[in-house]
Amino acid sequence: MTIREKFEKEEHERLSEFASKSDETRGRDYEDTECDIRTAYQRDRDKIIHSKSFRRMKHKTQVFLAPYGDHYRTRLTHTLEVAQLARTIAKAIRANEDLTEAIALGHDIGHTPFGHVGERTLTACSGRLFSHNEQSVRVVERIEKDGKGLNLTWEVRDGIRNHKTSLNPSTLEGKIVRIADKIAYVNHDIDDGIRAGVLNEDALPKECTNILGHSTRDRINTIILSVVEHSMDKPVIDMDPDVKTALYNMRQYLFEAMYANPVVKAEEVKAAKILEILYGYYMDRPEEMPNEFKLMLNEGEDKVTVVCDYIAGMTDNFAVEKFQELYIPRSWSIV
Repeated sequence: MTIREKFEKEEHERLSEFASKSDETRGRDYEDTECDIRTAYQRDRDKIIHSKSFRRMKHKTQVFLAPYGDHYRTRLTHTLEVAQLARTIAKAIRANEDLTEAIALGHDIGHTPFGHVGERTLTACSGRLFSHNEQSVRVVERIEKDGKGLNLTWEVRDGIRNHKTSLNPSTLEGKIVRIADKIAYVNHDIDDGIRAGVLNEDALPKECTNILGHSTRDRINTIILSVVEHSMDKPVIDMDPDVKTALYNMRQYLFEAMYANPVVKAEEVKAAKILEILYGYYMDRPEEMPNEFKLMLNEGEDKVTVVCDYIAGMTDNFAVEKFQELYIPRSWSIV
């Protein structure tokens, strides 16, 4: 018996009846050699971590565009916080921690530069709804590894696709990531907002903080404990109704007080314009995209889709640099 097979046997003995078992996966799009040590979901986690798209998230906006300071969250640090919270919940309720971690690490891997303004801009430019969850699935299925994709299991891709509030993942682990995403960004966005001077702890809605707590640590602890208590030995993820109401009211408060705040949104118009101009440029000159994107065009992929793929994969810094290279005159110098 291999180490992997021992792990698979152990899952059936240890995990909840509602947890996903590695040896019962619905499989991958094409056959892949099994690892003697790692289960299918452990391999998926590692494939995501080693991907180029995962590394690029370190230079993609979470809330604050190009923040001056080392302590503001980026799309990558957000992802790591989601993974940590999701693993904590999964371990406590005996869900599959490896599957949970893989979904969490990949859930934002297709996010655009400049945060959600990038999604809105590509939607407006292309005339098609651009959603980062669907793009994340496209990254792992089609774009990564020079068009071969990562060949992840069905369960990981389902969790990535359905992590948004309005959607419903098929697995318990996907449901864990969906709530962990909200717990993470509501709390770390408050923390970043206070650091930026946009929010104030004392000004947060009392009807929320009196239930959740008066610090980031206390709020996360309250929500996680409630989720674990109300989800143990169940096929769904739930929490105390008062805690849930407070969490979602705090989320709504952030939309009004921070995400729509003129200070936070001040640079978004410029960011949107950069992406709009780059979109038009590559629609007119698709031959100037990197080889892997030109190859997709040669294989019959739709030009609008491929141009969106290329722009969505850019980091904030690369988008700005590419715009400067194409449209900002350089000072003349004699070589």
